[in-house]
Amino acid sequence: MSSPAVPTAADRRRWARYLVDERAEARVYRELATRRDGEERDILLALAEAEGRHEAHWLELLDGEPERLPHRGFGAVLLAWMARRFGSIFVLALAQNAESRSPYDDEPYATAQMAADEKVHSEVVRGLAARGRRRLSGSFRAAVFGANDGLVSNLALVLGIGATGVAPQFVLFSGIAGLLAGALSMGAGEYVSVRSQRELLDSTEPSSAADAVLPDLDIDANELALVYRARGLTEEEALARAERALRSAHSEDGPHRDRLDAEASDHEVVGGAFAAASSSFLFFASGAIIPVLPWLFGMSGLAAVGLALLMVGLALLATGAAVGLLSGAPPLRRGIRQLAIGFGAAAVTYVLGLVFGVSMG
Repeated sequence: MSSPAVPTAADRRRWARYLVDERAEARVYRELATRRDGEERDILLALAEAEGRHEAHWLELLDGEPERLPHRGFGAVLLAWMARRFGSIFVLALAQNAESRSPYDDEPYATAQMAADEKVHSEVVRGLAARGRRRLSGSFRAAVFGANDGLVSNLALVLGIGATGVAPQFVLFSGIAGLLAGALSMGAGEYVSVRSQRELLDSTEPSSAADAVLPDLDIDANELALVYRARGLTEEEALARAERALRSAHSEDGPHRDRLDAEASDHEVVGGAFAAASSSFLFFASGAIIPVLPWLFGMSGLAAVGLALLMVGLALLATGAAVGLLSGAPPLRRGIRQLAIGFGAAAVTYVLGLVFGVSMG
């Protein structure tokens, strides 16, 4: 990139902002590195080193450390605080979003190498965040989605019932009934789903029943290779593995680790059905109780409706933002989308409640 001949005061202010941002990003990567080890730690430290080179570029243009620097933005401060306290997947997801918004493509004073670095950094952080997402327990995703289901379904229920003009006690009873019905349904469905999945996986596990007959197999015919080919290996791989297993079976030292059942493929790890059912019950109930709280504490009418909408709205924003972070999407946009969906469902049932209330009146 070619630089303008004479930098202006606005240029120098922009450089100072870049300097502050590069230092903030390097600090986040170093903080994250203290909570990692091995390859991930080395990658994070290398990212911090690269940000240091960018920092040096702006310092050179500024002729050294300026007397005054702009304050770090709220996002940078929050990211650094989270990196120090948590070092979690959420920090990497936020850093991924930050790296994808590099201003250097249109910056005349940034080098082409710096612009390329930022694009590469975005992919590196995306890869690190993807590792974290893969390691992240499914229980967290279940918590977010279960709580969100409880929020939306029970808010729609209590607003629809309340709009008919029934007594507050009936609204409270309907909300509690909706909480229990939904949570029990979620728990039962999760139990059946996990049990069915475990039974399906059990039925696909290789059997060790043929281990005892390995020494009696014809080495030349080597029918054992057919077993491995049936499990998905190529003909060459199956023959090599079968020969190894048979040599082990005919060894004077007895069979070793190349038993028939030692080659079982890895299956997805599935948790216990009861634990999954309990978690689903609790996650749904934790969301479903929120819309009921105003009536539970004796409120009624528009005041109860307004407070329920406020609390559920904040919770929907939070769950939507969490899902956005986990998926690498902008958290605010996902939070607003979740809010719109939840309030849209509640609005439909509220209007229906008004219609039924008028017709019954």
